[in-house]
Amino acid sequence: MPAEHELSYRNRGWRVVAGCFLMATFGWGLGFYGQSVYLVELTRLHGWPAGAISTASTLYYLVSALLVVFVSDAIRWFGPQPVVLVGIASFVISATAIGCATSKAHIFAAYLVMSIGWATLTLAAITNILNLWFQEKRGLAISLALNGASMGGIVGTPLLIWLTSLYGFRTAMVIAAAATIVVLLPVAMLWMERPRAAAAGVDPPAAPETAASLLKRRDLLVGPHFWTVAAPFCLGLLAQVGFIVHQIAFLEPTLGRHGAGIAVAVTTIMAVVGRVGLGFIIDRLDQRQVTAVSLVTQAVALLVMTMTASPWLLYVCCAIFGFSVGNLITLPALIIQREYDAASFGMLTALVVAIVQVAYSFGPGLLGILRDLSGSYALPLAVCMTLELAGAIVVMLPALLTKGLREERS
Repeated sequence: MPAEHELSYRNRGWRVVAGCFLMATFGWGLGFYGQSVYLVELTRLHGWPAGAISTASTLYYLVSALLVVFVSDAIRWFGPQPVVLVGIASFVISATAIGCATSKAHIFAAYLVMSIGWATLTLAAITNILNLWFQEKRGLAISLALNGASMGGIVGTPLLIWLTSLYGFRTAMVIAAAATIVVLLPVAMLWMERPRAAAAGVDPPAAPETAASLLKRRDLLVGPHFWTVAAPFCLGLLAQVGFIVHQIAFLEPTLGRHGAGIAVAVTTIMAVVGRVGLGFIIDRLDQRQVTAVSLVTQAVALLVMTMTASPWLLYVCCAIFGFSVGNLITLPALIIQREYDAASFGMLTALVVAIVQVAYSFGPGLLGILRDLSGSYALPLAVCMTLELAGAIVVMLPALLTKGLREERS
C-alpha cells in the first residue's frame, strides 16, 4: 500500500484510527486510570485494605497478559469486530460489578472479567488492528490512536470523581458502563471492519504458519537483544503503573480529592503533549535514548514528590512524570518497528506487551503492600525510582556494548 494512499483522507483506515482512539479512551479510562478511583472509593466505602484491592489489580493485569499473547492471532482469525465486541461486553459487565460489589471476592471476580476487556481494547489490539491498515504510516496511526489512552485520564478520571460526588460510586460506575455501550458499540459495528485482502495483504494464517509463529516466539524469548527491548519497559511500566494506581491515594492527603483528580488530569494532559510533540520528531531520534531519558525524568519527578508538600510543586512533578507516560506506552512498538522486520511486527508487539504486562501487573499490589507495611508512600516510591533507573541502564545496553567494542578495537 503506497504511503500517499495511506495519507489520503479517503483511506478508510483513518476512521479505524478514530475508532481505536475511542477504544483507548474507554479502555485506559476504565481499565487503567479508573483503578486509582476504585482503590480510594472501595477503601472508603467498605474499609477494605489497599493491599487487598491492589492485589486484585495485580491479578487483573497478570491474567490479561496471558490473553494478550493471543490477541494478534484472534484478530487475524476472526477480524477486529468480534474481538472489540468481546472487549466492550467485558468492560460493561466488570464496571457495573465493581460499583455493586459487596465483598472482596466480588472485586476479584469483576477484575478477572475486566482483564478480557483490557486485552482486547488496548495496546496489543490497537496496534494489531492498525497493522492491518497501515504500513508506511503505521507509527503515526498508532501514536494518534493511543492519544485516546491519555484522554481516558484527562476526561475519565475527573468525570468519574465528579459523578461519584454527585450520585455515589455505584451509580457513577453504572453511568460509565452505559456510556461504554453508547459510544463503543457503534464504533465496533460500523468501523471495526477487516480491510480487503488485496489492500491489506493480510490473510488469516494457516495452521503451519501458526506453529511457525509460536516457534519464533520461543526463539525470541532466549535472545538477549529481545530482552533489551522488553526488560526496560517491564521495569519502567511496573513503576509507572504502580504509581498511577496509587496516585490519588498518595496525593489526596495534601491536595484533597478534587485536587488529586486534577493532578491525574495534569499527568495525562502532559502524556498527550509528550506523545504528540515527540511524535513529530521521533523518527529522527534514537528511540532507546528517548526511553532512557523518559525513565530518568520520571524517577527525578518521583524523588521530588517524596520531598515536598507544596501543592504547586506536586503539580509540576506530576506534569514532568506525565510527559513520559504516553511515550513509554508507544515506544516499545516504535523500537520493534525500527529493529525488526515488518512481517513480525504484530506478533512481536503482542509478545512484548504481554511480557511487560506480566511485570507491571505486580506494580499496584507491590506498592499497596509496601504502603501497608511501611505506613507511608516513601518506600514504595523509592522502589519505583530504583526500577526506572535500572530500566534506563538496560535499554542502553546495546549502545554501551557497541561503544565498548569500538573502544577495544581502537
